[in-house]
Amino acid sequence: MIDVIVAGGGPAGLATAIHGTLAGLRVVVVEPRTAPIDKACGEGLMPGGVAALRSMGVRLSGHPLLGIDYVAAGTRARAAFGHSTGLGVRRTDLHAALAARTAELGIPVVSGKVEHPRQDADGVEAAGLRARWLVAADGLHSPLRSQLRLGLPGRAPARYGQRRHYHLTPWSDHVEVHWSEAGEAYVTPVGDDLVGVAILSQRRGGFDEHLACFPDLRARLDGPTATPVRGAGPLRQRVRRRVAGRVLLVGDAAGYTDAITGEGLCLAAVTAQALVRCLAADRPQDYERAWSRLTRRHRLLAGALLVAARRQRTARLIVPTAARLPALFTRIVRAIAT
Repeated sequence: MIDVIVAGGGPAGLATAIHGTLAGLRVVVVEPRTAPIDKACGEGLMPGGVAALRSMGVRLSGHPLLGIDYVAAGTRARAAFGHSTGLGVRRTDLHAALAARTAELGIPVVSGKVEHPRQDADGVEAAGLRARWLVAADGLHSPLRSQLRLGLPGRAPARYGQRRHYHLTPWSDHVEVHWSEAGEAYVTPVGDDLVGVAILSQRRGGFDEHLACFPDLRARLDGPTATPVRGAGPLRQRVRRRVAGRVLLVGDAAGYTDAITGEGLCLAAVTAQALVRCLAADRPQDYERAWSRLTRRHRLLAGALLVAARRQRTARLIVPTAARLPALFTRIVRAIAT
């Protein structure tokens, strides 16, 4: 009998499958699309995310990242990661590396879609398969989460993300976060001649319309565009709980605060590992507490930054305050990065 069906072959689903197989579980991934799959994201891996993926045997390549800069109206605050290094990686390259490790471990990936699973006291039936557990790793707008009625309505104003790449030589080995009244623009070097720009905002509008709110950044983007604009949102996803009988949620499906701290991929990897530990011990009920513990710092910090960013008066103070308190800013960045 299969131990785990993983619904979704994105980074969170493949990380779950890899951790499960390394823990001795029999895992099958069900995914309708062929890897690699592109998606709108910032593409900056924090050092903790790099370490988590490499510990799984995932071979990564990309542009080294040494820290984070906050930039606004001529003011810059810089924080280095310290002894660890992050990595700017194209989403497609990351997904390809995870898919390669999945294949190397012999994990079956079945073309299909998991819909309306049926569970009983002993297992779950989905996509023509039967297993002891089903892991929903089907993304930000998880259909399985919706079918199980585990989602909660949003309360804060919705935020959306858009991303585009430019053929440019990176001008920094830091991720730059540009702040304006419209939101934030994240600039991530992902190759020797490729820079990704992701813009997050609660305002609706096109990429170029949002980019106009960052005139200094727009002036630097003088190279040709390399990819079309991709969008995602609303970003905030509230979840009632992450365990429903023999179905467990992981990755963005398990709940998402915002991309404002850049920890998404790292959290997906570490929570997937925690989920697998709970299943290997036959204690799926422990996953809820483990997820809450592992994501608490991110949820608190991201929530605080979002509250500040939503108000023009406090939003204007974020970068000047970080510049005036460099030691505190560095401690916060290093806490995020680990």
